[in-house]
Amino acid sequence: MLSGIGVPGIILLVILALLLFGPNKLPELGRAVGRTFREFKDGARDIIGEDDPAPRKQETPTPQPLASQSQTYVAAPEKTQTPDAEPITADHNKRLPE
Repeated sequence: MLSGIGVPGIILLVILALLLFGPNKLPELGRAVGRTFREFKDGARDIIGEDDPAPRKQETPTPQPLASQSQTYVAAPEKTQTPDAEPITADHNKRLPE
């Protein structure tokens, strides 16, 4: 964006801003510009759908085993016999009316 200005151009812009706004008003102006850029970036992120520009690692605490916790095992249920059912087959001879 400002790649063609160079160091002399930046110095000239700073001197011009100092003359226009004065040394007391310049820090307030800088803060206001910073807030404006931040709000603009937040709004752009909302529109694009990004919640966080750089997703942070979420540290999940590892669960600590309790001393009073004991392991219990449950037996698998036995297979029960079901009566033989007729297999479902498609009747290819029957068709819907056209």
